[in-house]
Amino acid sequence: MTKENQQPITGCGTGDVADYAFVCGDPARVPKISAQWEDCQEVCRTREYVVVTGTYKGVLMTAASTGIGAPSTAVIIEELAKLGTHTFIRIGNSGAIAESVELGDYVITTGSIRDEGTTKSYVRPDYPAAANYEVVSALVDAAKGAEANFHTGVTWSIDAFYARNKVLMGGEMASMCFNGFEQSGQNEMLADAAKAGVKNVEMESSTVLTLASLFGLRAGCICTVSDRAPWPGPGDFLDMDRNMDGAIQVALDAVLALVAKEG
Repeated sequence: MTKENQQPITGCGTGDVADYAFVCGDPARVPKISAQWEDCQEVCRTREYVVVTGTYKGVLMTAASTGIGAPSTAVIIEELAKLGTHTFIRIGNSGAIAESVELGDYVITTGSIRDEGTTKSYVRPDYPAAANYEVVSALVDAAKGAEANFHTGVTWSIDAFYARNKVLMGGEMASMCFNGFEQSGQNEMLADAAKAGVKNVEMESSTVLTLASLFGLRAGCICTVSDRAPWPGPGDFLDMDRNMDGAIQVALDAVLALVAKEG
């Protein structure tokens, strides 16, 4: 049965999603985000997308997976926005770049480097990927209330996980690509990001922030730090869920604060 305003990829329609949405890369993280919610309904399970809607402390909320990277993230932002979502918070994991950022800390993004191709299909490359100040403020207040270790600043949002990430081999940065493939200057990009004061690296924030700004909506991003870039060496594996429950709670509290402020 066709739904009213049914979207072509997710199949979601009018009434399926809330004004406030949390987006995450991994579909398995959706039930973690919605674990405390009441009256949860799964409204989508297709491809990389799982979408659930429920109520938390009286507020209707949606949690949706984006899959990995910018193209699939743009699809879910588009379809949720077309169904009425006006506030997005990305909850993810990331790699630390700044030395001051420790494993298990949170990074609340104020702006992202758009090192991906998807948003360039929407708008000129020098358009900023800026987080909404109200969402940033709510996330900061919630993190402070939780007495969490967190940082605010610029995030490097990339397209190619293996081409942009590096591994330390004998104290030198080396490619993570198959057979060590790399183009000239790629090892310097990570060092340059560190020199520029970039806090962390991930793959979706610039798309969430750019599209929200273009559409006149609000968005923010909080990521746990699951690893360090460059990776210390072979065998150093990601801990995707390091402090993830805490980051989820900060994001939930931030939305409750935004709702309370809006009356």
